[in-house]
Amino acid sequence: MTSHPNSVTPQRFPVVIVGAGPAGLTVGNILRAADVDCLVLEAETRTFIEQRPRAGVIEEWAVRGLERRGLADTLLERAQLHTECEFRFAGDRFRLSYGELTGQHHFVYPQPLLVTDLVREYADVRGGEIRFGAQDIELHDLESPRPSVSYTDAQTGQRHVVECEFVAGCDGARGVTRTVLPPTTTVSRHDYGVGWLALLAEAPPSSDCVLFGIHPHGFAGHMARSPEVTRYYLECPPGDAPENWSHERVWSELQSRLRADGSPPLTEGRLIEKRVLDMHNYVVEPMTFGRLFLAGDAAHLTAPIAAKGMNLALHDAFLLGDALVAYLGKDDGSGLDGYSETCLRRVWDYQEFSQWLSEVYHGTSSGDEYRAGTTFARLRRLFTSPAAAEAFAEQYLGTASAY
Repeated sequence: MTSHPNSVTPQRFPVVIVGAGPAGLTVGNILRAADVDCLVLEAETRTFIEQRPRAGVIEEWAVRGLERRGLADTLLERAQLHTECEFRFAGDRFRLSYGELTGQHHFVYPQPLLVTDLVREYADVRGGEIRFGAQDIELHDLESPRPSVSYTDAQTGQRHVVECEFVAGCDGARGVTRTVLPPTTTVSRHDYGVGWLALLAEAPPSSDCVLFGIHPHGFAGHMARSPEVTRYYLECPPGDAPENWSHERVWSELQSRLRADGSPPLTEGRLIEKRVLDMHNYVVEPMTFGRLFLAGDAAHLTAPIAAKGMNLALHDAFLLGDALVAYLGKDDGSGLDGYSETCLRRVWDYQEFSQWLSEVYHGTSSGDEYRAGTTFARLRRLFTSPAAAEAFAEQYLGTASAY
């Protein structure tokens, strides 16, 4: 974090948002709905962010939050609704109807579609300023009442400076906003010691719900993304190379790990995405530094074990957007003062659930007989105890977390 050069005439916006993902665009839309000017800076192109493959499961409380802010019309028209999930292990299948237990459900709506909706609403409908291709972003004077952000326009090569009152850091784990945090910031990290091969298959879903395969060879997951495309996961060694997984090997392992008596084989198709994710989580505390407020993956990461990442990003964005509107419109700083603490309550709750669920997914493939035994104990309890099933459903849907 350095002082910016004085060779350019600064622009001024009350809020600069770094990153045009779900968190940044939601904050921007909340600000524009309250007639607060803001600027979104994004390193990639609009086409890129509208096609970038990411998460697809949104919890009902998050959808209702989007709906209250006028951001869910297309989602509510097009999203699939899921009310059940199914665990498969030892050749058997066990279905859990979390919709019946809680009265709520999941929405399946791929993140690229949500980003497309949010950027259209922000830029085309609400008149929000957004600069794509913003390179070499730097943050300045964050501990002063007048911070600023400088960047280079990728098309013209010109350097720009933007003065503001607040910066929203929504640019993910590798973004610039993480690099300016002081040494007093704590970053807590947990590595699961496993990898997941993330796959997109050009094949219709093979089940009407999410499937979790618990198998000695490793975990496997099946998640619908659309009527034509299915997301699959396969547990693999951390650091494994996608090239090690041929089309034949992928489908052989998926068929084996997700097999259950009485269920037809998976519908196979062309693999259109194949990448290895090393399973780890982290949490940044506090999520603020001076006039910088982090949101989404810039502040915390949850591995896709429990499909929580996009939901946490939206939770942050609701709180931050509302808090900025209250401060800039009513001089009410209570929301900003409590932002980090309020966000982190849900963050840590989701971290704990992901860790619990990871043991269920990976215990039988760990090579540790003790972990395998406790995994089966958890699964038996889940399907024999109504109280355990209800507690799982609340955590899976996020209804047990404080808003």
